[in-house]
Formats: sequence, C-alpha cells, structure tokens
Amino acid sequence: MLTTLRRIVLEFSQEPELESALKKLVSQVKQAMVTDCCSIYLADYQHQHFLLMASDGLAKDSLGHTRIGFTEGLVGLVGQREEPLNIANAQAHSHFKHSPEVKEDELNAFLGTPIIHQRKVIGILSIQQKVARHFDENEEAFLVTLAAQLATVIATTNKHINDAANELHSFRQLKGVAGSAGVAMAPMKVIQPRADLNKLPLQKVYASVEQTQRFIKAIAKTRIDFDAMSMKLANVVSKDSLDIFEVYKQLLDSANIGTEVEEKIKSGWCAESALKLVIDHYAVQFEALEEQYLRERASDIRDLGNRILFNLQQLSLSSEKLPAEFILVANDVTASMIAEYQHQGLKGIVSLTGSNNSHAAILARAMDLPAIMGVSSLPLSQLDHQQAILDGYSGDLFISPDNTLIQEYQHLIEEETALTEKVKSVANLPAITPDGRPIELVLNAGLSAGFEHSQKVGAVGIGLYRTEIPFMNRSCFPSEHEQTLWYKEVLAAFPTQAVTMRTLDVGGDKALPYFPISEDNPFLGWRGIRITLDHPEIFLLQIRAMIRANIGHNNLEIMLPMITSVTEVDDAVRLINQAYHELCTEFNERLTKPRVGIMLEVPGVIYQLKELAQRVDFFSVGSNDLTQYLLAVDRNNARVATIYDYYHPSVLRALNVIAQESTNYLVPLSLCGELASEPAGALLLLAMGYDKLSMNSHNVARVKWVIRHVEMQRAKVMLSHALTLSTAKQVHNYLNEQLEQLGLGGFVRAGM
Repeated sequence: MLTTLRRIVLEFSQEPELESALKKLVSQVKQAMVTDCCSIYLADYQHQHFLLMASDGLAKDSLGHTRIGFTEGLVGLVGQREEPLNIANAQAHSHFKHSPEVKEDELNAFLGTPIIHQRKVIGILSIQQKVARHFDENEEAFLVTLAAQLATVIATTNKHINDAANELHSFRQLKGVAGSAGVAMAPMKVIQPRADLNKLPLQKVYASVEQTQRFIKAIAKTRIDFDAMSMKLANVVSKDSLDIFEVYKQLLDSANIGTEVEEKIKSGWCAESALKLVIDHYAVQFEALEEQYLRERASDIRDLGNRILFNLQQLSLSSEKLPAEFILVANDVTASMIAEYQHQGLKGIVSLTGSNNSHAAILARAMDLPAIMGVSSLPLSQLDHQQAILDGYSGDLFISPDNTLIQEYQHLIEEETALTEKVKSVANLPAITPDGRPIELVLNAGLSAGFEHSQKVGAVGIGLYRTEIPFMNRSCFPSEHEQTLWYKEVLAAFPTQAVTMRTLDVGGDKALPYFPISEDNPFLGWRGIRITLDHPEIFLLQIRAMIRANIGHNNLEIMLPMITSVTEVDDAVRLINQAYHELCTEFNERLTKPRVGIMLEVPGVIYQLKELAQRVDFFSVGSNDLTQYLLAVDRNNARVATIYDYYHPSVLRALNVIAQESTNYLVPLSLCGELASEPAGALLLLAMGYDKLSMNSHNVARVKWVIRHVEMQRAKVMLSHALTLSTAKQVHNYLNEQLEQLGLGGFVRAGM
C-alpha cells in the first residue's frame, strides 16, 4: 500500500490543473481501497462551507455545486472534530444531511478524514460503500496518511478552492516572507525568463573551435551587461550595495567555470549545453547545503547562467509595455532583474522563491524597495497586470484589493514616505535618549563579496563583519595575503571606530564547496569555533591576516562564534596570542593587540558568564541563533517558522539575564540580530543595559529616531511589563500599544 500511496500523491502533485488532479485522485483512491465511492470537498472559508470538488461514485452534476456548511452533515462534523469519522450506517446518523442531487441513497458506510495544513482544515476526503460496515484499521490508516500528505501538496501547489471557483479576480490575501520593509500599491508585472537553462535540451555538435568562440563572445557581452546594470544603479544606491554585480563578474572571470565549459565543448557539446552542464553542477552544489543563505547563491549562479545563455542565443530585449508603476513578480527575482527594471517604474518585488537572505532581498533593502519572498502559491500566468498591495513589513500580498483596503494602505504609504524623510534628520546625530542614556548603533556587514556599510547612515562602526562570505567565492582556502587585503578594506571604512570581525563561521549549515561536511544534525554539529580549533592552521592564518590588516588602523576587534565552553575560549585566546607574538617578532615592533570577544548564541553559556567574563574583553549576543536554540526551531523551516519569535518571553528573559550578568562583571555587551533592528526591540535592549546594537544599514536611522524620542525610564517601564507577559503575541500587542501612545505608531509594521 505504501507504493500505491506514493504513486497517488506524486501523480496528484504533478497534475497542473485542479479539476483533472482531483478527478484522477478520487478514482485512484476508489480503486486502491475497493470502495463504491470516493469524494473530496475543499473548504471555502469566505462562505463557510465545504464544496464538493470531485467524486467517483456521486452524481457528476453535483460536482462544483453541492455545498455543505461547516456545521452541517457528516462532512461538517469531520471538519469540526478535526479527526476521522468511521460510521457503518451513515444515513441513520443524527448528523447526516440528505442532499438529493448527489444521489447517495444506496451508500451506507462512511469514512471521512480532514485534510489539515498548519492547523487549518482545508478539505475533507471521504470514501463510501453500499454495504453497511465499519472500515477496518488499515483502511482508516491509509486514508488518514493520504490526507496528511495531500495537505502539503494542496497548500504548496495552490490547488485550493479559490482556483476552482474561479475567484482570482475577487479580493485575495497571500502570505510570504518579509524581505524588505515598506508598502507598495501597483499593478503586477510578471517577468518570465527570456533564456532558461532549465528548459534547454542537451545537444552535441563536435565543432569545438566555433562553439568556444561563441562562448567567449557571450562572456564578454555579459560582462558589458553587468557593467551597464551597475551604472544604472550607481546613482540610486551606495557602491557597497552593488557588490552582487562584482560577484557576477568575478564568477565570469573564474578560471573554473570558463575552463569547465570549454572542456565540455571540447568533448563535443554545443556551447549552450556545455554552459548548462557546468551551471547545473555548481547550482546543485549550493542547493544541497543546509544553510539558507548559502542555498540562495544557487539562484545567483542560475541567473548568471541564464544571462550568458541569453547572449549565446543572441536574444534581443523585447519592447515591453510596462505600467507607469508596477510590482515585479517572478518565479525567482534576481539582482539583475531589479537592475534592469528599477528605472522603469519598479515599486516592489514579489518572488515565488528565495528568502530575506537572497541577493535580491539585500539589494531591495538597499534601494528601499518593499519585497516579499517565498510566496509559493502564486499562479503566475493569471497575475499579469492585476492590481496588488505588497506589505513588506508583514509579508502579506493582497490581490485585487477592495476600496477599503486600498484607502487604508494609501494612508500607510503616505505615512511611510513622511517617516522616511523625517528620520533622515537624525542620521548624523548621536543615539541618546532625551534623559541622557547613550547607546552605540553599528552595522552588520559582509553578506556579499564586499561589505554593505557606509558612514552616511549614521552608524559608528561595524559590530559584526562576517568573514566567511569571501571564502565562498573560491575553489580553495584563501592565502594570508588575500585575507589581509580584504580586511584592510573593511577596517579602512571606519578608520576611527571599532570594526568587529567574526572569525570563520562555517560548518554544519554553512559548508564551503571545497570543505564538504556531511552530518545527520548540522545545526548541532561541527561548526563555528569547533572547526577552526580543530584546524588551527586555518584559524592562525586568518588571525594573522586580521592583525596584519590592522597595522595603521588599530580599530580591529576579534569575535569568536559558537562558543560553548571555557576551554574553547582558552584554546582560541592561546592561538590568538601565538599569532600576535609571531607578527610582533616578524615586524620587530609591538603591534596593537586587538580586543577579543565571544558570541553568546548557545544557551549553555548563560550559566558560565562569570568564568567567560574573566577571559574576554566583550560579549556579543547572536540573537538569531540564540532564539533558534532556545526555542528548538529552525527559522528557515516554513512549517515551524511561526514558532520562531525573538519576542518569546523565554528569549527576552534570557537576554535580560545576560545583560544583568554582564553589568555585574563589567563586560561591555552588544547584540547583533533582527531584534536590534526593530524599534520596539531596540528599546527593550536599551532598557536591559545593552551598550551596542548591530543592525543592517537601512534600520539605523529609524532605531536612532526612536531612541532619541523615548526616555530611558519609559523604556524600563516597558521592559518591566513585557517580562511579565506569557506569550509572544501578548508582547507584540503590548509593545505596539506603547509605541502608539508615544506617538511612534508609524514605526509599527504596516497592516498591524
């Protein structure tokens, strides 16, 4: 039966049309379970009923017409109870609803089970039989298992009631991942790839000289394209935000990619096929990685490949008639798409795939373009030119909104525009409360090949520079000289302010292509400081490069990731001292010794803060991972993402304990994570006693404005009450109310 089950689910998921998918499903289930009837009903929450969508056994004329209320009949009872219902004689049951049009008078036995996705009943699957009997345990287990597997398929493939009822043009709300804050209201413009390696058939031509020349010309043209795209954006965003195009050009210059394509050509493949084979190989390597950010790089690789293919095929840009303003929608929005359309009325971005770590999301934030990622249930073919509202704060997408919603969001857009202009006035002012409590606002940097930081946003240094990203764009570990050049550039950006560099944080969920790691549970595996201590040759090389780069700058701080024990700190500090003394000897002078700190992201270290305080110069809380480990939830897993919340009472209380202990031991304390970038979160951290908050550049001015307008005593009152609350929802509601009372309601995410 397991083979039958898999076949039914697989064939259902591969069927593009809802009607044919459901029709095939009920017939297959009826045959597999040897019953007289199988039916499926889908929930319509707008009208509060189940609609009979498909049946093999009931009257065909009733399909798409028979409606059973959520509180009516046996179908409604299954939905209410949210569990299977097995009845020998259904027509004698008190909840049985007689519907003459379905012609089920001869059917007696009934077994129905709910189809539930994320705690919501989205349909009912039932089987019926003429013989009055209870279905046995195996039959019930089969139907329950089938319904559970169908739930995910129905939800993720958009096979739901609104499609069947052809209600796409009525108001509809979809949910994605908030990729970039802001609100946009405009028609949607669906962009389909002009050149798609995925759809390219493989072909051999055995004309290597001609094919190699075509490939070289396509590479040259693609490099020119990226230069042009970068120039288009040069006056719109800072230079550092254009790093993605430098990454693309580095990949074009990569000896590996070019050499491998030419080798494929020499073995007989045409240029297009050779390109597809190589690009697919690299993309699959990235897609196999556990860490979400690294998986996103597969999208960049494929985008690059499609751009080269475009030039190989000598395609020309078709003259598109674009609306004056539009929301760009695509299966996979890429950075090059944004560059191509940003000057033509682009107001927002919706991508069916990706997350807030994709380069498209990073570039969108740099350009203040609202963006939603991972809206997997969008039927692209039916969306072009439809009016939509994009809420980049909450991740909501409203299709064909009504006038009431349009007016509400128009007001929010006006408020957002005014707020953005207002907060710019404090960019270069200190982050200090009206009653004199100062706090440092610094940057998280290093998400791309370069670093996205600028003194113009009002930050006073770098609180977290991720050194692992440059390691990714290579085929082997970088040399000490290469690393020194990288780090000099970063340190020079803030010559009079501290730059905190995190040592190599890979392994487990962030494996390097040339340093593969295979583990059953990567999140609890070999990662961070555990790897670099096991490989002191890698650690020492990086530390030496950092200290060398610091010569003449003297603003370096070193931070150790994923610390779980005092022993790890002792071992790491010993190696740092070794590297420092080696360089002092080599340069024959006493160099500036960098301060050393640790990241607090493993819950266990909360109980060893006293011992750790005696060994390091500062603490920095990695609130994203600390939240993940405290709540035992993978924040990149859509099924449990709603559980991940840094306003969870346990997380707030843990952060407060860390702050109190750090104060007791006189250790400077910072926090880098999403909590620091939210105005309400920043106020709580300020009240706890955090000295420094590290965030993305686009949040600095907003957080600074709020801090400059809320007294420390008021923030402490907010913290005191928040720590007494029992649920994350209560915390959210309370903080939103407080911001409203303070006249800072504009900083509450739109749509709340």
